[in-house]
Amino acid sequence: MSLEQGSIVEGVVTGITNFGAFVELPGGQTGLVHISEVAEVYVKDINEFLKVQDKVKVKIISVDPKGKIGLSIKQVNAPANTANRGNRKPRFQPSFEDKLAKFMKESDERLSDLKRQTDSKRGGRGSKF
Repeated sequence: MSLEQGSIVEGVVTGITNFGAFVELPGGQTGLVHISEVAEVYVKDINEFLKVQDKVKVKIISVDPKGKIGLSIKQVNAPANTANRGNRKPRFQPSFEDKLAKFMKESDERLSDLKRQTDSKRGGRGSKF
């Protein structure tokens, strides 16, 4: 069976390491699901998500010339999220000047608050001798 990038197939987990899980695909080929491609959430221990002999649906995300096959479980489980990404309006990205102006305003406010607090502790604007 020819495995093409982007296709979704079912396989069996044959081995688990600290960096991912090996999955046997139809036709006897083996691919790797990297730990970052197991779930949408942070995966500290892959054993909490997969066990050897689990049947899983995987998406083929890469096939290199040496025959290494990169797989993803999270891309199979969340196709709606990836399909809607193109339809979303881009969020407003403030320019550098906008960010700088905001920083300067907040900085001036903090500085004036600090001066006010310091002056009140000293007893006013200046001391009389």
